[in-house]
Amino acid sequence: MPFVIPKDTYAGKVNALTFGSGDKAVTVGGENGLPFLSFECSIPNRPLIALEIQDVAPSDWPDTVRKVYDGVSDSPAKWARFCQDSLGAKIVALRLTGTHPDRENRSPEDAVKTVTEVLSAIDVPVMILGSGHIEKDSQVLKAAAEAAKGKECILGKAQEENYKTIVTAAIASNHKLIAMSQLDVNLAKQLNILITQMGFNKDNIIMDPMSSALGYGIEYTYSVMERIRQAALVQNDPMMQTPLLCDIGPNVWKTKESAAPESELPEWGALTERGIVWESVTASTMIMAGCNLLVMRHPKAIETVNRLIGELM
Repeated sequence: MPFVIPKDTYAGKVNALTFGSGDKAVTVGGENGLPFLSFECSIPNRPLIALEIQDVAPSDWPDTVRKVYDGVSDSPAKWARFCQDSLGAKIVALRLTGTHPDRENRSPEDAVKTVTEVLSAIDVPVMILGSGHIEKDSQVLKAAAEAAKGKECILGKAQEENYKTIVTAAIASNHKLIAMSQLDVNLAKQLNILITQMGFNKDNIIMDPMSSALGYGIEYTYSVMERIRQAALVQNDPMMQTPLLCDIGPNVWKTKESAAPESELPEWGALTERGIVWESVTASTMIMAGCNLLVMRHPKAIETVNRLIGELM
C-alpha cells in the first residue's frame, strides 16, 4: 500500500495584516495551518524581516553589528536609505531609543522630526517603535503617529499600562498596532480584548509575546507562541488569530556569546561570527514557532534566515 501522509485541518486562520503604502506595501499572516506545513494548509505570505535602525547612533551595540553601519548611523534618514538601497530591506524598523529618559530624553517633537526625515528618505514600509519606557512612549508614539499619517505604519509597542493612548493615536492616524504582553498567553489575549474594546480593528493588530534569545529563555518563548498558535487554529479563538512579531535584535546582541572577546573565550570561536550565528538561530527558531515578522540587526543573519525561509516555503 502506498504511504499517505496524514493531514490535519484547522478550524481557525491567522489574520492577514497589510502595512505600508503604495506598491511597496507588504502582507504578513493569512495562513490556516502550522508554520511551513504547506502539504496540509495554505501559507499565502512568507515571514518577513524588518531591519532595525535607531534615532541615535548605537553606542551599546557590539562592534560586530555596529561597524556595519559606520558612516550612516549618525543620521536616521541616511541609515534608513542605506538599509533600503544597499541592503535591500523590504521593511525598516525605526526604534526611538533616544527618547528614553535614561538615554538622551529626546522630546516628542524630536521624534516627529526623526520620523518625518526617515519617511521622506525611503518608500518601503516603516515600523515605529518606542524606547520601551511606558510613560514616555505614550507621548512619543502619539506624536509620531500623527507625523506618519497616511503611511500606514506599524506602531508600538502598546502594553497594558499605556495601550489607551497608543491605540487612540493608531486609530486617528490609521496605523497598525503592536500589542506586547509579558510571555503569557492569557495576558496576550486580554490585551487584544482591551484594545478591540476601544474600537480598534483586531485585523490590524500584530502580537509581540515578548521574545528571548537563544540560551536565554527561548524555550519558554517558543512554548508561549506555540500555545497562541494552537488557540488561533485549533480553538478558532478570534482574539488569538493576529500575526506574531518577534523583536529579537535587542535580546540577541546583549548576550555574552555575541559580545565576549576572543581573548577571554577563544574556544567559542571568532567574535565576528558568533553574534551573526546567534541572531540567525534565534530568528530561525522563532519562525518555526509561528513568527510572521522579525526585527533583526545584522544583514548577514538576515540573509541566512531569508534563505532558510525560501527553502521552507
